[in-house]
Amino acid sequence: MEVDPVAEYMEEMTVEEEERCSTPKRDECRIRVMSAPPPPPRKKRFLGGKKREQPKNGYFQPPDLETFFAMAPRPACKLVRA
Repeated sequence: MEVDPVAEYMEEMTVEEEERCSTPKRDECRIRVMSAPPPPPRKKRFLGGKKREQPKNGYFQPPDLETFFAMAPRPACKLVRA
């Protein structure tokens, strides 16, 4: 009866691995079991309910504001006939 060298090597490796690494089994290392899930997060209070006061001097209205937003006329498109 021959002993397989690969199987013998694998057995030695598993024994060495078991000796090196192990899961801690103390009570202080265990994850505690929760009896109930935590409560959901509360909604934040809405702080923007107040309207702002208007400025004392009114809003700034430059005289050329309408010309700034005026649309320039577009050139007419030529029709191409096939």
